[in-house]
Amino acid sequence: MADNDAGDDQADGADNAASRDVDARARDAQRLAALEARLAQMGGDDRPATPGMDKFHHANQAWRMVVELVAGLAIGFGAGMGLDWLLGTAPVMLIIFVFLGFAAGVKTMLRTAAEMGGAATDTTPGKPADGQTPAQPAGGQTPAQPADTKGTKRGD
Repeated sequence: MADNDAGDDQADGADNAASRDVDARARDAQRLAALEARLAQMGGDDRPATPGMDKFHHANQAWRMVVELVAGLAIGFGAGMGLDWLLGTAPVMLIIFVFLGFAAGVKTMLRTAAEMGGAATDTTPGKPADGQTPAQPAGGQTPAQPADTKGTKRGD
């Protein structure tokens, strides 16, 4: 009988541990639900916007674009000058890389402008900015102007 009593004590201990684990999980779930409710009640940031910050928004965007252009030029200038020094080719590489840096700066500026305007960054030729395919008119020809603008070519 002593063996039977020891087995029952072990089973009771295992049942108690399991019930404590279930109780702990239930408490945690309740605490998590209460936290989520408090977060939902708080909502977003209710602080008023700092006065005057919006008036510099466009200036900050313009400076960002200027810095991108100058950075492209500076990197192209540095790479060209370094290659000229290594290869001993007077200003040939400098001129080539300044133009490449200018092109890279302009491309980065255009990407930033599209990003700021809310357009998609994928500007593959022939692909609309919003990712939708344009409707093709009868005959398979593409229109000269978008359908939602007025133009003088059609006589409207």
